[in-house]
Amino acid sequence: MRLDYVVRRFGILLLVIVLAVTLNFVLPRLMPGDPVEQKLNQIVATSGGQVGDLTGMAAAYRAKFGLDQPVWRQYLNYWADLLRGDLGYSLERFPERVSETIGSALPWTLGLVGTSTLISFTIGTLLGGLLAWPRVPRALRALIPLLIVLSAVHYFLLGLVLLFVFAIVLKVFPAGGGYPFGMVPRFDWASISAILRHGFLPALSIILAGIGSWTLGMRGMMIGILGEDYIALAEAKGLPQTRIFFWYAMRNGLLPQITTLALVLSHVVAGAILVEVIFAYPGIGYKLFQAVGSKDYFVIQGIVLMIIVAIAVVLFLLDLIYPLIDPRIAYDRR
Repeated sequence: MRLDYVVRRFGILLLVIVLAVTLNFVLPRLMPGDPVEQKLNQIVATSGGQVGDLTGMAAAYRAKFGLDQPVWRQYLNYWADLLRGDLGYSLERFPERVSETIGSALPWTLGLVGTSTLISFTIGTLLGGLLAWPRVPRALRALIPLLIVLSAVHYFLLGLVLLFVFAIVLKVFPAGGGYPFGMVPRFDWASISAILRHGFLPALSIILAGIGSWTLGMRGMMIGILGEDYIALAEAKGLPQTRIFFWYAMRNGLLPQITTLALVLSHVVAGAILVEVIFAYPGIGYKLFQAVGSKDYFVIQGIVLMIIVAIAVVLFLLDLIYPLIDPRIAYDRR
């Protein structure tokens, strides 16, 4: 791989990050309403109107969060804070920092969405290869219509169905949350089992919706690969069917799947927002939903920036490792 290509791609990565930071700064400020006034209105509503000088409090809040300065000064301060790793304070949960908000929610999202995505990828890819294999039992092919339906249904709709059936009607799983109310999670079996029970339904909705897409994608690739000359040659040489399936067919069909998996995993930090909202799961998606509802500028900025940077970095790394995954790919200029 040429060094100039790597440098060029890295320059594009930096440009994407600069544009992301700029848009991330501008877009929350285009939202209607004033976050300081909204916060003070909440204080008034909960205190029965006895809050003192609202004008002075509003000025103090704006000065505290730098919202009393010109926009260009806020933009420069935003860059300076980012370079120091400071994402600012949460307007809604002051004095909690945005990094603390993200840090408390990120493990929940990585555990739920990351694990669910890898499970659905593994099952769906293997199942897709088997459904395209001519020697697979006919009974297995009966799953294709069901998989088509699952691929067309969004995971949050499956989440609503699972929530109604298993949490409301049958009452075998909790209706929401990451753990029982009032419980302090610890590294023990009681906490782990409770967390697994609360995460089962949201994880199942993501897995079921993902399996259909992974299966159909891999099946389409395998159908084309089975007609290639190297498959016919491997069969003519008398190689075992298991070896032909895994080393000749599946291996060559994995590249598009791995590309899609990398893109999906880059979105893991965002969480399955609607699923987390439906199940009130304490992940990044649910935190973002709460921040948008309360116009918490700095939390919105921090989460959105993290998502964009994660996607940009994954795409950059994917470009670099493509030749390692498939030696037929080269970026050298001819």
